[in-house]
Amino acid sequence: MEEMLREYLPILVFLAVAVGLGLVLILAAVVLAVRNPDPEKVSAYECGFNAFDDARMKFDVRFYLVAILFIIFDLEIAMLFPWAVGFQFLSDAAFWSMMVFLGVLTIGFAYEWKKGALEWE
Repeated sequence: MEEMLREYLPILVFLAVAVGLGLVLILAAVVLAVRNPDPEKVSAYECGFNAFDDARMKFDVRFYLVAILFIIFDLEIAMLFPWAVGFQFLSDAAFWSMMVFLGVLTIGFAYEWKKGALEWE
């Protein structure tokens, strides 16, 4: 029984440190927080319009376009990581299929660049 408790001791110490650190950080935020924030700090950002306006208002589609482009390229680049990790075990067919994939990615990126989808006016 003592052997089993000794094996769980590092886990309990880690849990105690994590809970203690979490409590310290939460209490520090409560004690040190700014009570009267600057109006510039609480203004709208990232999306370009106020968050408390009418939900049916019109806004620019470019926000969606940038988000979709980010997701597309992010997912395509994320596919490179498993390929790179197992690169030494891949066959020639796997290598050339990834080269075709990267070629299509590059052509798509060049097309978007040429059409001005990455420009923000």
